[in-house]
Amino acid sequence: MPRPLRVIAASFALLLVTACNSASTGGSTPSSVRGVTADTIKVGGIVSMTTASGYSKKDTDLGARARYDRANAEGGINGRKIDYLGAEDDGQDPARNLAAARKLVQQDKVFAVSPMSSVTFAGADFLDAQKVPTVGWGTLPSFCGPAHLYGFNGCLVPTPGGTLNQTWPEGLASVLGGSRGKSVALIAGDNDAGKFGIRTFTQGFKAAGFQVGYAKAVVPATSMPSDWSAYTKEILRSGPGGGAPDAVVSVMQTPYNIGLFTALKRSGYKGVITDPTDYDPGLLAKDATKQALDGVHVLLQFQPFESDGPAMRQFKEDIRKAAGESVPLNMHMVTGYMSADLFLSVAAKAGKDLTVESFQKAASGFSDTGTLVGDRALPKGQKESFGCGALVRLKNGRYEVAVPFRCYPPIPFG
Repeated sequence: MPRPLRVIAASFALLLVTACNSASTGGSTPSSVRGVTADTIKVGGIVSMTTASGYSKKDTDLGARARYDRANAEGGINGRKIDYLGAEDDGQDPARNLAAARKLVQQDKVFAVSPMSSVTFAGADFLDAQKVPTVGWGTLPSFCGPAHLYGFNGCLVPTPGGTLNQTWPEGLASVLGGSRGKSVALIAGDNDAGKFGIRTFTQGFKAAGFQVGYAKAVVPATSMPSDWSAYTKEILRSGPGGGAPDAVVSVMQTPYNIGLFTALKRSGYKGVITDPTDYDPGLLAKDATKQALDGVHVLLQFQPFESDGPAMRQFKEDIRKAAGESVPLNMHMVTGYMSADLFLSVAAKAGKDLTVESFQKAASGFSDTGTLVGDRALPKGQKESFGCGALVRLKNGRYEVAVPFRCYPPIPFG
């Protein structure tokens, strides 16, 4: 073989060896890790932007973008900027949720999915199998156990052997002046989130000393009732001696709550009404909605917007910058913001050589304090919640703190 050809052949062989060696090291070159380059980390989200009932979590995307924007303004994560693609809309449809997960991984090649916020998580098994770090609102069992899935405030629907967050039962006990001799009725939608919610909250309220006379996930999840009388009649007879319970606990979304709460009030119910979703100043624009929600105690799993700590001040400033103006705050913004925040915090700890393996190693010993959701710790958060929260009450068109933000000892779940 002539010398020039031998040189070309040798050079080509050297390139092949170098390429093979680089690929086998699992991260020595930027292209060897899905979604990671020398100067970017690609992230996407999955959020229920649109739903059949009109309920929307679209501001989850704004919250995430606000946190990623600040990270980038501060220089990124270990020198890499976050390339946030925005959130895919799953429409609360399991098939679309799975399709969104597949698109983000197979087509968009993201390193992580954060945020993920929906009442369905059909894409969970796929994301975990593909080793995609995923952070979202841990209201579904999928966030409790799988190696690569994380709830921004922990696992809220634990498996046997885990623990239960007692923020809601203990907070409601404070509102009622104690739980002894007090009764509650729990109602939820007929879907996975509703059924698990009824199971866990029933145990939690009983453990706190309440009587639970009604606990059903029976409201159609895809067709909002036009007549709530069948539900209110049962609820209003579920207390001691066939009377009304001291509190009605709804584990449903806003449009359903408006219908149920309006029907309860028209029936003359005077007890406490509470839910985990209706902390949104935007809901107060309509008089009918304001009336339906007046007096309702809303469970928060983060510091109330009315607080003035450094973490809340930073959140408000970040949202204002991302939105380009001052906008009414809502809980979905916090969901997106804190999902992004947990991902960023773990990724920063993983160091410059960011791989799935280094991210997982960092997560296995991660902890911090003083966040909007209290103290965080992993992998503890994959088996139990971080146990912190507050109750706010809507009164005369304004939210006020009814039970201040604090952390409660969890109880075993079985």
